[in-house]
Amino acid sequence: MKTTRFMAVAVLIVVSGLAPHVAQAQQPGVKRTDLQRHDLSAPGREVVQVRVDLAPAVVAPKHSHPGEEIVYVIEGSLEYQLEGKPPVTLKAGEVLFIPAGTIHAVKNVGSGNAAELATYIVEKGKPLVVPVK
Repeated sequence: MKTTRFMAVAVLIVVSGLAPHVAQAQQPGVKRTDLQRHDLSAPGREVVQVRVDLAPAVVAPKHSHPGEEIVYVIEGSLEYQLEGKPPVTLKAGEVLFIPAGTIHAVKNVGSGNAAELATYIVEKGKPLVVPVK
């Protein structure tokens, strides 16, 4: 009986730790697919690759990351608004570098679905996405 309770508590702890990621992944019109995560040779750093799909007219609201983000647009047209800079619209095959901690938002400005490959070089153990309130 104690083992069962212990396992139940352990599962709840793990699930609650994943809740912010799951909530982000289920934002209407946004689908995040984790592709890979690996430690880097630089101490305390890791690389994470994620495919992000956005339905037409969907906005990923203002957020930042605890490291650099390298964006490659896979399909569609995405408008990136980086804090303090004019908006930039990228089409499939174009790239963008977002410095660590830069607040930004992304909007699908095309008529169909849009997708990006986001490569993050971030501090290990920190949340990948930090929402801005």
